[in-house]
Amino acid sequence: MRLPYTPQHPNPSTPAESAIVQNILTRRGSRGLIALDRTLLHSPPIADGWNSFLGAIRTGTALPTDIREIAICRIAVLNGAWYEWEAHAPIARGAGVSDSALDSLRQVEGREGREAGKGPEMEELNEKQRIVVVYTDAMTRDVKVLNAVFEKLREVFNEREVVEITATVAAYNCVSRFLVALDVGEMNDKNEPLQ
Repeated sequence: MRLPYTPQHPNPSTPAESAIVQNILTRRGSRGLIALDRTLLHSPPIADGWNSFLGAIRTGTALPTDIREIAICRIAVLNGAWYEWEAHAPIARGAGVSDSALDSLRQVEGREGREAGKGPEMEELNEKQRIVVVYTDAMTRDVKVLNAVFEKLREVFNEREVVEITATVAAYNCVSRFLVALDVGEMNDKNEPLQ
C-alpha cells in the first residue's frame, strides 16, 4: 500500500465521521473493515459516498449475481486489479460460475472475438455471460461501445438490466483504478490472481 492504512478500529473525530464508520461496518457485517475501507477512511466523505454507491451496485440491483460478478472479475483482469479479483472470484463461484469459466475470463483476448461474443476461449460461458464480457471489455478498454456490441446486449437484457450492467462496469473500473493506483492489498507485483 502506498499510504498507511487507517486503524482497524478507527477513532473518528466527529459524530458525522462516527456515523460514516458505522455505516461501513454495517454494510461489511462480520468481516469488519477491509483494506479498501481502511484506505478510503483517510477521507471520510469519500468513504461515505463510496460505501453508498458501491453498496447500491452490489446489493441494490436486480442483476443476477453471476452476471454482476463476471463483469467485476473481467474488469479486475483487464486492469490488473488482483485485490478485486481475490474479493470477487469466490462470489462468482458461489453464484455457480465454474473455475473453468473464471479461467476463461483471464484468457479472453482480441477485439474481433470480443465483438463477436464467441470463440473457443469463451465456450465455458453462456450467451448472456459472453455478451457481458464483450460489453465489459468494450467499456473498459475502448470506453466507446460500438453499436453492434450494444445491440447484442439489448437483445438479451431489459432496460433496467442494461443500466445496471453499465453502472456496475463503470463503478468497478473506478474501484480497480483506485486499488491499483494506491496498491491496496499489496497486489500490484502479482501478474495473476492467487485463486
